[in-house]
Amino acid sequence: MSGFDDRENAFEGRYAHDQEIEFKATARRNKLLGLWAAGLMGMTGDEAEAYAKEVVKADFEEVGHEDVFRKVRGDFDARGVEQSDHQIRHRMEQLLEDAREQVRNEA
Repeated sequence: MSGFDDRENAFEGRYAHDQEIEFKATARRNKLLGLWAAGLMGMTGDEAEAYAKEVVKADFEEVGHEDVFRKVRGDFDARGVEQSDHQIRHRMEQLLEDAREQVRNEA
């Protein structure tokens, strides 16, 4: 049975590793999204970095990505930034792929 146990442990280890990578990539995506959104809202420097941190924190409100989307959508609406829901979601997808690649390259 140790062969099966070894395989099970290997799968569990791989799953845990994949989850860690995805968590890091999502956090990185949220920061990149925050910096992108900050730029569209005219923020620079420390203000843009602080806003990016707010976007990262927004992801802890609920499971999934809707909390991050609502944060950016609401802030764009409040500041009169013209971006459709589709544009924001598309940017989120692009940045997630970029973030995954960056995290993989660091590992």
